[in-house]
Amino acid sequence: MIASTVTTSLIRPASPADIPAIAAIYAHAVLHGTASWELEPPGEAEMLRRLDATLADGYPYLIAERSGRVLGYAYAGAYRPRPAYRTTVENSIYLAPEAQGLGIGGLLLGALMQACTERGFRQMIAVIGDGTGASIGSRRLHEKAGFRLIGIAEKVGFKHGRWLDQMLMQRELGKGNRTPPEF
Repeated sequence: MIASTVTTSLIRPASPADIPAIAAIYAHAVLHGTASWELEPPGEAEMLRRLDATLADGYPYLIAERSGRVLGYAYAGAYRPRPAYRTTVENSIYLAPEAQGLGIGGLLLGALMQACTERGFRQMIAVIGDGTGASIGSRRLHEKAGFRLIGIAEKVGFKHGRWLDQMLMQRELGKGNRTPPEF
């Protein structure tokens, strides 16, 4: 029974052994939703390359699991490549379809924000799909975590036969902009 998943879920760092589950969750998001704007799901080798690159760059990559089963994952990465953005991260959260709406996204987001704060990051950006379907849940998830809507880019993507808007949400981490960065 998944109803008790929130209280029994474990959040832990991702490992290469998680790649089959990560790839399956992501493939579903690519093929059926607008959380990812890729049109074709990448294979396991590419997902492993992405995991390795994220970790090598010093960003967190987390898994939510219950009874050895991966229910979702979250990671942070550079918001933009220019050095002045070095204290700002962009988050990504993906859940298995049966795990959506059960609070697991909130657990992952909270753990991801904590991990980013511990690494000295100061701002987190969420780039959220078009405002329909699962992206409505993503917006609510981020609002509950203290993110605020900072803008909507209109009709900037085309997927599933329609034009998509993109929401930007932001939340301060740690010391925010009250002191200069340590790195």
